[in-house]
Amino acid sequence: MSTSEKTSVVSGFYKLPIEKRREFVAKFADLNEDDMKSFSSPLDLTTADRMIENVLGTFEVPLGLAVNFLINNKEYIIPMATEESSVVAAASNAAKIARVKGGFSTTCSEPLMIGQLQLLHIKDVATAAQKIIHHKKQLLTLANAQDKILVDFGGGAKDIEVRILDSPLGHMIITHLIVDVRDAMGANAVNTMCEALAPILEEITGGKVRLKILSNLADKRLVKATATFDKEKIGGDRVVDAFLESYVLAAIDPYRAATHNKGIMNGIDALIIATGNDFRAIEAGAHAYAARNGQYTSLTHYHKNKNGDLVGEIELPLAVGVVGGAANMHPKAKLCRKILGVKSAKELAEVVASLGLAQNFAALFALSTVGIQKGHMSLHAKNISVMAGAQGEEIEKLAGQLVHDGKVKLDYAKELLEKIRKKD
Repeated sequence: MSTSEKTSVVSGFYKLPIEKRREFVAKFADLNEDDMKSFSSPLDLTTADRMIENVLGTFEVPLGLAVNFLINNKEYIIPMATEESSVVAAASNAAKIARVKGGFSTTCSEPLMIGQLQLLHIKDVATAAQKIIHHKKQLLTLANAQDKILVDFGGGAKDIEVRILDSPLGHMIITHLIVDVRDAMGANAVNTMCEALAPILEEITGGKVRLKILSNLADKRLVKATATFDKEKIGGDRVVDAFLESYVLAAIDPYRAATHNKGIMNGIDALIIATGNDFRAIEAGAHAYAARNGQYTSLTHYHKNKNGDLVGEIELPLAVGVVGGAANMHPKAKLCRKILGVKSAKELAEVVASLGLAQNFAALFALSTVGIQKGHMSLHAKNISVMAGAQGEEIEKLAGQLVHDGKVKLDYAKELLEKIRKKD
């Protein structure tokens, strides 16, 4: 499949058998036989034992594929590792709607990470802070000596910032080392540089460095994605207005914002996990950023444009990498990056943000119209059917009846299954 012929639009993809889905992915991403085998191969224990401590085995989650994504005029199919039903389907449907008005567009800042060094026991913090700034060139040179390869790729330590904080222990100086980490997440590089700077900062200030570690609030590494959702495609002015009424609660109320943003992370985490990145770091940074102005709020923003269409945007810090860590150790993470076709951490971050916006739109759209439960009901009914003991063709038959009756409950499923088997 040539680049010009590629399309992520697949009608009825969810209806295809697994082998047909794999055939589509193989053509789209130019996968070879070894790649295809990886879909069914669990993480080997030798690799797992190198990744963490005290290994006993591995824990699998379903790996699905979100289709229909057009991001910056490029076609993407997005691998998602998640156990939650409806998430993949919802993202695919949102992407299909967004395509009508050109898909998703993104902007991305430089991959700058922050390393923090905490200086304590300083009598004159103002003078000490000035001394640190005075020695900035020396500090940056020392930091860059720790990772010459990163510097050769155009990255490395770029700036020093100094903050004075008051605490129950008295005043302290927090020195921020700003590092361009290029295509890495950056934790190892930044932490190594911070460790190297600690002794000289103590010498400069006469204080004691305690903490020296990367910050997961990567607010210098921001990504924004926007999309326009055609009002006619989603049900007209009435639905757009209902959507905005639903959204505004997340903008003003942290109780709603927490659930609203969790829906965003349903998509983001699934892709972060699939590509071998650190979803905990992404979660921490996103939620901290949502509270940056003193109240926790929505990571997305929506408004109506002059044509009456719904415009959505998301902005959040995304410290992702395509080199280093689990991204280069886990076979399925490497396979997922190949399927995604991203060439840089910047491009990966742009896809992640677009997926987060799609996921959020889908959830709010459901909440504003049919309600969130209807979208979940079909897959939930199948799970309940299996738990009730249904097998083979019985699963679809029983699940369909549970949804029809509006009683997706285990006791009712067992009762129905008995009736179905007696009838058959």
